[in-house]
Amino acid sequence: MHAVFIEPTFPANQKQFVRALHEAGAKVTGIGERPKEALDADLRQWMIHYEQVRSVVDAPRIIEIVRAVHQRLPVQRLEATIEAHTLAAAQVREALGIPGTSVRTTWLCRDKPAMKEALREAGVPCAQSIGSDDREEIRSFAADTGYPLIVKPRAGAGASGTARVGDDEELGRALDAMGVGHGGNVAVEEFIEGHEGFYDTITIGGSVAHEFISHYYPNVLEAMRTRWISPQIVTTNRIASAPSYQEVLEMGRKVNRALGIDTAPTHMEWFYGPKGLRFSEIGCRPPGVRWWDVYSAANEIDIYYEWAMAVLHGRTGRKASGKYAGGMIALRPDQDGRISGYEGAQEIQNRYGDWIIDANLPPEGTPTQPVEAGYLANAWVRMRHPDYDTLRGMLNDVGETLKVLAS
Repeated sequence: MHAVFIEPTFPANQKQFVRALHEAGAKVTGIGERPKEALDADLRQWMIHYEQVRSVVDAPRIIEIVRAVHQRLPVQRLEATIEAHTLAAAQVREALGIPGTSVRTTWLCRDKPAMKEALREAGVPCAQSIGSDDREEIRSFAADTGYPLIVKPRAGAGASGTARVGDDEELGRALDAMGVGHGGNVAVEEFIEGHEGFYDTITIGGSVAHEFISHYYPNVLEAMRTRWISPQIVTTNRIASAPSYQEVLEMGRKVNRALGIDTAPTHMEWFYGPKGLRFSEIGCRPPGVRWWDVYSAANEIDIYYEWAMAVLHGRTGRKASGKYAGGMIALRPDQDGRISGYEGAQEIQNRYGDWIIDANLPPEGTPTQPVEAGYLANAWVRMRHPDYDTLRGMLNDVGETLKVLAS
């Protein structure tokens, strides 16, 4: 089988998707924005061909390339795993008759207001929302819905570009920042109070083959705005034993069906609070922050290979063990500047070395990244343990003991 993979070089873990396709038996052609000389030895081994393009979201150009590649060796699959690349990939698939996620499904998973409208029609509880480039329409929605509200790009991913606004003045500033009234188009949503988590799947023919539930501590918007917090993400191994998770599983599967997701990875955010369980948003792609690495370590599988088997052969290789809960903690430097050292690193290694999956402690002199750059922007530690509560305690201890110093 011949598979085209979009953007194999960046970010760094993209190569794992190429590896998995190769190991699952595919001949892989890569299309990316970096020159061929930037490919490392592994990618050169795993791919039979590579094409550089100016932009991997230039669907007409990708169609030209894939059509030419197809003439040399028929293309059976074309995959993209980065949110911003998925719509162009779907357009190429439909133009050339390649199986995979449709343009309609991909668009619904990108355009937040359309997504929520489709899901409300399917009976999925969602926040009230509107998508608009009209400031007066947005202000009317705010008056009817009430504050606080969330304002975000219509096709954004995660908390990128997202603002919480509490009054008309803050709303106006957010709309200014996003260019509304000057070509900008945003999603505006009712703020849902509650705990935030996510539900991830690999589906085959519309049926869930692998599913996982994870939690944010604290919620993403707070974590990406507050320096002193060392935020955590933790995936549970209690899905089968905790009845409270059944509502999340049922809603997630319903969302996948309503959006027409066939054979693909998904990443769905949810909230649970005073109004009960509420859908937040979904992407037809893997989660960010290299979270599949944690699923692999926690469940004793190679989830990249599981994905490759699903898209190439319509089946998976192994069942997830669910033996461990897995988590990560992001460690923020005490100020912006350059990393000058660490406190407590050896102490943490001595206490928990057997449970540490991996860690990133950038060397002294490395420029720091701003808090809003995300969970992997600076230092971090990823761990696993058979008991969820014990893992949470370990991660808390890491956050209290391991300090990132900057000057």
